[in-house]
Order: sequence, then structure tokens, then C-alpha cells
Amino acid sequence: MRILLSGGSGLLGSALAKHLSGQGHRVGKLVRRPARTDDEFQWDPAHRDLDTRHLDGVDAVVNLSGAGLASRPWTRGYVEVLYESRIDPILTLTAAMGRMDHPPKVFLSQSATGYYGPTSPAQGQADESSPSSPQSLLADICRRWEAAAQTAPPAIRTVNMRTGVVFTPDDGALNKLLLPLKLGIGGPLGSGKQYWPWISLPDLVAAIEFLLTHDISGPVNLSAPESSQVGVLVTALAKAFEKPARFRVPEVVLTTVMGQMAREMLLTSTRVRPAVLSAHGFTFQHPTPAAVAGWAAAALH
Repeated sequence: MRILLSGGSGLLGSALAKHLSGQGHRVGKLVRRPARTDDEFQWDPAHRDLDTRHLDGVDAVVNLSGAGLASRPWTRGYVEVLYESRIDPILTLTAAMGRMDHPPKVFLSQSATGYYGPTSPAQGQADESSPSSPQSLLADICRRWEAAAQTAPPAIRTVNMRTGVVFTPDDGALNKLLLPLKLGIGGPLGSGKQYWPWISLPDLVAAIEFLLTHDISGPVNLSAPESSQVGVLVTALAKAFEKPARFRVPEVVLTTVMGQMAREMLLTSTRVRPAVLSAHGFTFQHPTPAAVAGWAAAALH
């Protein structure tokens, strides 16, 4: 397949491009600076500027654009960045595809499991049919994110990839948990009883390739089969790295330093199951906390 990727310079985009290229796909990247190589194409999503010639002959578009949700505290200005950095690129892509006589057949667009907001014990695990939280800022970001993707031409198979916390030992959330563990001062965040929907980076890139090649549309949860309490994740990591995990980070410290971002991303309990992927036979390499912890330990040794 010939695939055009937006947001290709980040952690996920770089890993995805490498994986897809290794599987024989031709991957082009949209960049905001002048193109430097034959597989780069300049665009300006802030001004809704994308030359449709960059889409000629493309089979699928994968959109991963968006400022990091957990990169900074959610000040009023950064919240605007979170919305604009997601919606502008999508509307630029869907408008360009709408101007084409022969647009790409597939559009995969990033979203997040934050769509569901907090899930109660009575609710159990959220699947793709579960409602979105009306009281969560992150859920509102996800709803608008997904609504923008639905402006793609109806003939294009469109998927909203509701991605959980991505674990990779090199960067991201797992790396942030590993650093204090390696120093012997690690432990759960807050109570440690909150559930995180998570997925390993290898499983994530494999799932995206799976979505490119299978007739699936609509929302799809990209998360491991076993949503896990943060305390369980930290315990599994501590065991794999043979480190103690005695030092709990109090909730008040997290909310004082990071405010609403900590409340909605680190302390909210969200249980999610990948019902669509499971129904279509996708197999996870790292389905449990022990599996992802063992993989991380092996990767770093």
C-alpha cells in the first residue's frame, strides 16, 4: 500500500513509519517545514493548506497529528492548542480528499480512550459502543477530534483510533514510571487503584497496520485486553526490573503540579476493552502487565 502519514515525526509516527516500511508499504510523511527528501510533502494545516497532488495515488491516510496531551499542564492557552492541533490537520486532510476525483480509500485518524471519561465499577469495561463522558474536558476533545474525522467523504473507510496510554521503554508514560523505579523511589500515582487503558508500542503499530488491511470502520479501541490498575502496573514493572516500589506519589502533589491534566489523565479510572480488534481476530503481543513489563526489561538490558 501507499500510505501518507501526518504526525510522523513523533514517537508513534516514527515507529509506525519504520514498521510499515519494513512490511513493504510505501510511506510518505506530511511536514510543516520545506520537504527535504522524496518521501516528504509540505503542508500548512494551520491555514488549511494541502496540495491534493500529494494525495495522488495514495491508498490510505493515517493522521497522528496533535500536541501531546500529557506534555504540559492544561492552561487555558494550552487547551486551545490541544483542540487546534487536532482539528485543523483533520479538516485540512478531509477537505483535500473531498476535492479529489479518486481520493484514498482509507482514513485512520487518531483519537484517545479519554473519550469515555471515568468508568464506574458498575459500568465495567467500556467498549466502542459505550457513551462519552459529558463532564470531561478530555472527552470533549476526543468527541470533536472524531467529529472532524467524520467530515471525510462517505466513500472513504474512516476509523477513529481510540488509543490508550502507549508504553515503550524509550519514551512516553512507561519511561516516566521507570525512571523513579530505577532510582529506587518509584511507586503508584495517587491511590494506585485507578485503571489505565494501556497498550505497548509494538502492539499499537501492529494494530494500525491491521486496521489498514481489514474492513473495519468507526471507533476502535487500541488498548490491551487487560486494563490494569496503576498499582498493578507499577508492581509488575518493579518485579521485572528487580526494584522496590514503596513510594506513593500523593494525589495532591500531582494535582498541585499538573492541575486538570493530572486529574483527567493520571488519576481518572477508565476501564476499556478492545472489542472490535478482538472480534476481528487481532492478537496482542503484550496482553498483560507482566508481559509488557518483561518486554520493557528485556529491551533495556
